[in-house]
Amino acid sequence: MKAVLGLEDGTFVLGDGFGSDGECSGELVFSTQMSGYMEALTDPSYHGQILMFTFPTIGNYGVDRRNFQNPEVWAEGCVAREICQAPEAQPSVMDYFEEHGLLGIQGVDTRMLTIRMRQEGTLRAALVVGDDNGAYAVDRARKVPSISDQVLIPAVSCRHPYRIGGSGKRIAVIDLGIRENMILSLRNRNADIHVFPHDTTADQVEACSPDALFISNGPGDPVQAKDAIRCVSDLAGNLPIYGACMGMQVCGLALGGSTYKMKFGHRGSNQPVREKDGGIYITSQNHGFAVAADSLPDGCRVLFTNVNDGSLEGFGNQYLDITCVQFHPGARGGSRYEEIPFFDTMFRRLS
Repeated sequence: MKAVLGLEDGTFVLGDGFGSDGECSGELVFSTQMSGYMEALTDPSYHGQILMFTFPTIGNYGVDRRNFQNPEVWAEGCVAREICQAPEAQPSVMDYFEEHGLLGIQGVDTRMLTIRMRQEGTLRAALVVGDDNGAYAVDRARKVPSISDQVLIPAVSCRHPYRIGGSGKRIAVIDLGIRENMILSLRNRNADIHVFPHDTTADQVEACSPDALFISNGPGDPVQAKDAIRCVSDLAGNLPIYGACMGMQVCGLALGGSTYKMKFGHRGSNQPVREKDGGIYITSQNHGFAVAADSLPDGCRVLFTNVNDGSLEGFGNQYLDITCVQFHPGARGGSRYEEIPFFDTMFRRLS
């Protein structure tokens, strides 16, 4: 099929469409991961974004539903240099996209597009499958609202509270678009998990008498998570609070800190972070916003920083019993295969 990807700066590239005819739009972002492509595509944090993979060939081992982070694909569209047509297992990515009405384009110069975004920052984009009208794609890209103006969290959050029972510590979770790996990390520690929607109040959280509160990852600008920010602000100092990815940004904002939009963000399973003691972890990340470390109040201390750009990757406040990381602590990203000791530390402190 014909396909075209148009960018807000006037650039457009032609390629081969896969999946279904149609069009989508959103912020174009790139991920550097070499595998885990379906985990990324099903990550609710990619809602509102078109996901481009920098690794040259995607789909080598087909579609493995066991590692989905959500039952459905949340990325608006997929961009790749090449999609493997004869994977080791079935279904193929192409077949899966066609079966589920998803949109993708291959045969484009992803290296050129990645370099452009590293120079100019993330760009609004439109993907049209079944046509090659570049001017139309560019025009549609320019009409896409800024990611900061979009309210994306309600679509990916649960609609009603639910419980995953366990005999261990009772953990309240605010679902801003939680990844399955985070739920699995809590279940592996036999937690009694109470999951709440994004607009839950502090009173509703306290009603389940939790031992701790956990704030999940989610899509878009963290300032849009107004209810979660208010909830953390109301509960800070009353019970231990933990946050991951957007959860860290929500905690930072709740304490009076500020966030900023990064030039092109951190996305992929090979992002290096340095712990305060000097140790290095290779982490899985997906975020385009960061907490400004110098905006955090007294009592907060830096726990992790990004090796590449020095941005804040984790902070804690021992007086309020708050601990947060910017990466996905339940994912195993690289050479240190063991899980980063975030959840273990969390449950050890609750014991």
